[in-house]
Amino acid sequence: MKKIFLLLLSICLLGTAVLAAGCGQEAQSDKKVLKVGMDASYPPFGSQNQDTNDYEGFDVDIIRAIGAEEGFDVEISNRSFDGLIPALQAKEIDVAINDITITDDRKQSVDFSKPYYIAGLGVVVRADNDTIHTAKDLEGKTLGVSIGSTGEEAARKIPNANVRVFNAINEAFLEVQNGGVDAVVNDIPTNEYYVAHANNKNVRTAEVALTKEDLGIAVLKGNTALLNKIDDGLDKIKKNGKFTEIYQKWFGKEPPQELLQ
Repeated sequence: MKKIFLLLLSICLLGTAVLAAGCGQEAQSDKKVLKVGMDASYPPFGSQNQDTNDYEGFDVDIIRAIGAEEGFDVEISNRSFDGLIPALQAKEIDVAINDITITDDRKQSVDFSKPYYIAGLGVVVRADNDTIHTAKDLEGKTLGVSIGSTGEEAARKIPNANVRVFNAINEAFLEVQNGGVDAVVNDIPTNEYYVAHANNKNVRTAEVALTKEDLGIAVLKGNTALLNKIDDGLDKIKKNGKFTEIYQKWFGKEPPQELLQ
């Protein structure tokens, strides 16, 4: 009788363990995965650590913080900048966050969150280049830009400029060092970060600000449910201090008050 009791007890315990394991797996699968696309060549917004292969940057920390607030597991994939909106439209990703400027043209294809960064377009030149001080000085120059960026849009509007398009912004930065282009037109924060971490004195930022721009997180047009969650998570991290903490980590200063409202 004792053996039978122990056998029944073992079966019950085994059944309980299997049931608990099954429940755990179900709970784990119930947590939604947010598929995020970014071009990981845009520090300080997004890059890939060469030692760990982990993605890091301001955009990475922001979307992960939003995911934590809204109950998402964040899964990041590295894509070319000009492939992000097509990837959204093909439903290969749920979200694109990549130093993306909110423009009327892009609003035709995607919906944007509330702004999470206020940026602008600036210029990087060789350190020994003393010919570029204003936007007018860019006229007739050879300008490097990344494909599909607002830097490319702005450069093409500059009279007589020879615009050279690169697949990634770091390629354009290398070309200005080598003298292949006179200047690179790109987002000011990325420019400043690059110059500070270039490990040489060959480049500098010129005192030229071409635009002021709002950056947004993009979702498939019409995906109101996800957009509301992104905006809700963004509001939460702005209120609980996490947003300010991330901003200070990557830019070394407090975010502007208009961004926190």
